[in-house]
Amino acid sequence: MSLSEFVFTREPWNKGKLIGQKLPLKPEEVWSIRVRLDMAHKVRDLTLFNLAIDSKLRGCDLVKLMVSDIARGTEIVSRAKIVQQKTKRPVSFEITAKTRDALAAWIKLKNLCSLDYLFPSSYRRKDHINTRHYGRLVKKWVCSIGLDSTAYGTHSMRRTKVALIYRQTKNLRAVQILLGHRSLESTVRYLGVEIDDALELSEHIEI
Repeated sequence: MSLSEFVFTREPWNKGKLIGQKLPLKPEEVWSIRVRLDMAHKVRDLTLFNLAIDSKLRGCDLVKLMVSDIARGTEIVSRAKIVQQKTKRPVSFEITAKTRDALAAWIKLKNLCSLDYLFPSSYRRKDHINTRHYGRLVKKWVCSIGLDSTAYGTHSMRRTKVALIYRQTKNLRAVQILLGHRSLESTVRYLGVEIDDALELSEHIEI
């Protein structure tokens, strides 16, 4: 086959795939996943899911969290701070009561110490789960409640809480801080708020 024939017969890489921003979860979807993980006694998955929603961290930062990042001795902190891998900038996040309870149960179950990774790998000693593994778990979570897995990914976890905060407050600066973005423009692009706000305004205008 010639190069020209290959170019014209090759199937597009994005054929049949949904391209673009991954959707955030709705509050009722978050609770549905939580209930299923709890009923299945999947302590690690429930802990990872809760912390992903609370922390709003990128997958690369979430999987590398250590026990010392979220605990002081045996006490789980209500607020934590880490340095982001991508931007090298610090970002703070809250840890809600239900997530603290899940973390405490997980740490006790695995007998983790302060120098351990919070989500250790099952295959590599002294290593953490990788982002691909985390991505596969997210797909399982959304599929478990009947959602289209192609529309969701690890960034769905990162976007879920901030999308709700923005819808309720319209406070872009707060969302920028929570996401650890360098500029407000990055936050606007990440949330797609210009499109959403324009459509919302247009929907309320009748001619």
